[in-house]
Amino acid sequence: MIRTILYHTGLLLLVLLLSVACSTRVERIEPDQVRDLSGNWNDTDSRLVSEEMVQDVLAQPWLGQHIRTQGGQPAVIVGEIRNLSHEHINLRTFVADIQRALINSGRVDFVASRDERDEIREERRDQDLHAREDTRKAMGRELGADYMLQGTINTIIDVEGRQQVRYYQVDLTLISLVDNRIVWIGQKKIKKFVTRPGLRS
Repeated sequence: MIRTILYHTGLLLLVLLLSVACSTRVERIEPDQVRDLSGNWNDTDSRLVSEEMVQDVLAQPWLGQHIRTQGGQPAVIVGEIRNLSHEHINLRTFVADIQRALINSGRVDFVASRDERDEIREERRDQDLHAREDTRKAMGRELGADYMLQGTINTIIDVEGRQQVRYYQVDLTLISLVDNRIVWIGQKKIKKFVTRPGLRS
């Protein structure tokens, strides 16, 4: 009887130990801490590329020329940034990183995207019917963009056995909406060397 109880108690302890060993473990880390797991594009790549691109675009002659000829800082809007890579890349976070860096520079005005503008215009239409006149925001007073930022993200993947080289190239262009002139071209390259077991092409 005692042996049976001890046996079942030991078995229960073993099951508990195994379940604890196999459970999910979560560790909180700082948002700016770099931790590459898969070798894919990640939040660090998005932040570093956007910061470097914004530093470059704000340092080029087009900005000073616009301020001299127009008498004020330019208004910029983000157009289409296409993911032509081999993997899923969350372009929303990348665009948000670019927008944040440009707005926080204080050197350009930023115009809301097409989707954002549609929602805001719907709110204005609603205000036109329901809001008090002294608080109503009128249609037709939007700031028009002077320049549109467009771009692509491309990859080249080279695989041999368990080793892989992942090459990312981000190309951005800033285009004048007045005359379609390309006033700036930026390019950022990232190369990662990845080694892992069971890597397949």
